[in-house]
Amino acid sequence: MLEILILLAGIAAVALVNWYFFMAPRTAVAAATSAAGRQEVTIRVEGGYTPSVIRAKRGKPLRLIFDRREKSPCSDEIVISEFGVRRFLKPFEKTVIDVTPAQAGAFEFTCGMSMLRGQIQVEG
Repeated sequence: MLEILILLAGIAAVALVNWYFFMAPRTAVAAATSAAGRQEVTIRVEGGYTPSVIRAKRGKPLRLIFDRREKSPCSDEIVISEFGVRRFLKPFEKTVIDVTPAQAGAFEFTCGMSMLRGQIQVEG
């Protein structure tokens, strides 16, 4: 009987982890536009990305400021494949990444192991 309870608890834990990483609701924030016309947003990196969904305008420069507030090895790299970005993030420092989205669509950013996920939603 104890083995069955342990098995059920393990299955529940795996389901909860999968829901958290792949299906949990994400917060969306529109990138603020500066007087110079550049879009900018700061993303806190601490056990995930906050905000995890960024809304931006197509054709305008977008500055992403990753504020890493931890030493976890999972969050030491940021990858934005569609923009050719692969950068290491120093612990307890801010890293600036500038991109200009040329087309509308949803573009994912992840940690190096693809466990932490976020998205840039570019509107036409």
